[in-house]
Amino acid sequence: MSISIPAELIALASQLADASAAAIRPLFRSAFAIDDKSDDSPVTVADREAERVMRALINEARPQDGIIGEEFGAERADAEWVWVLDPVDGTKSFTVGRPLFVTLIGLLHRGVPVLGVINQPISGERWLGGEGVPTTLNGEPVSANATDHLTRARIGSTGPEYLPTGLAAFEALANTCRYKLWGGDGYLYAQVASGWLEVVVEEGLKLHDFAALAPVVNAAGGRMSDWQGRPLTVASADTGRVLAACNPQLHAAALAFMQEV
Repeated sequence: MSISIPAELIALASQLADASAAAIRPLFRSAFAIDDKSDDSPVTVADREAERVMRALINEARPQDGIIGEEFGAERADAEWVWVLDPVDGTKSFTVGRPLFVTLIGLLHRGVPVLGVINQPISGERWLGGEGVPTTLNGEPVSANATDHLTRARIGSTGPEYLPTGLAAFEALANTCRYKLWGGDGYLYAQVASGWLEVVVEEGLKLHDFAALAPVVNAAGGRMSDWQGRPLTVASADTGRVLAACNPQLHAAALAFMQEV
């Protein structure tokens, strides 16, 4: 069932993107420490500061809303509206001065992603879209493309090491496609939304990795689901298996390769 997202929440999502970008930009290509988290993934001051400023804005403007962030955990996670924050998605890219990382700002309504922002602070690119909110790039409408056959589709994923159970199926799918690309993290899904890429397959994503992505892709005319074709929800984080495609027809063709894994 569709919902109407209050205008104040859409405006707040943009404010969060502005504030996080302002925290990140001065640190890009500067000297900073790289720490390792318990899962061996890297984290920097940019991740922490960007999430802190976003949490502060939410708590000031919408103290009734929940927050789930990659760096500082959850508060009020059972609220009707919950913000899901990944301050620097693609920290490895950030640490080497590669401007492919993005800030992901997702909004859940009763556990379902309904609004998303994909923000690239260095290039100044911002995708926003969701339920009843057509996807835009810097305020201009964008749409996924109409490629209708896998042989003409380009496919991407962050890296083979992130497909522990699905690599063989992914490679079979990729061999059917025109060609594949590795790397990009959340930026890959923005490429789908803008019509620059056709298919993305990933595994092991956490809620903060996909909550912002699905609304943006879907509102651009694409389709993003789990490997069984089900809409993404909080429960999808159990496996983090996601498939994004530029339109429902191509999604169905790609899904046939992944749903048996």
